[in-house]
Amino acid sequence: MSSWPFGTTADIGLRVFSSSPEGVLKEAVLGMQNILLSAAEFDLPWHHSQWNIGKDDWDRMLVKVLEETLYRAEIHNEWVVDISFMLGQQLHCQVAWVDASEVEREVEIKAITRHDLQVRELGAAEQISSPYSEVPDIIGPGWIGDVVFDI
Repeated sequence: MSSWPFGTTADIGLRVFSSSPEGVLKEAVLGMQNILLSAAEFDLPWHHSQWNIGKDDWDRMLVKVLEETLYRAEIHNEWVVDISFMLGQQLHCQVAWVDASEVEREVEIKAITRHDLQVRELGAAEQISSPYSEVPDIIGPGWIGDVVFDI
């Protein structure tokens, strides 16, 4: 996985890296789910569904996907274990999930903030550093995403 959580004053942030913007969305969903878990291993049957999210810029779609992931876990008991995306007229999400009531959580995310939110492409040999020691320097080509969660 290519995601690195980092602590801020009262929140938890996440930087993700992938070869595509769709990969950034996937890494962000799985990285957020890992932040919430108290145990990373569980053996539950997988279910599958499709979500459709309105097409927008990548920053806004990242927030929408993460909000939908939290909503599905809290309201529909769907804990995402894998997700893939296809961008057309909408963002189509193919989702594999397990029963969220069977997943032990350690942290609760109240909201996805827009503070320091970004999804952007890194050019070849372009390097981005983070002020947080938990996050390594990343060198392009590729895509990065940063998001901060209110816990």
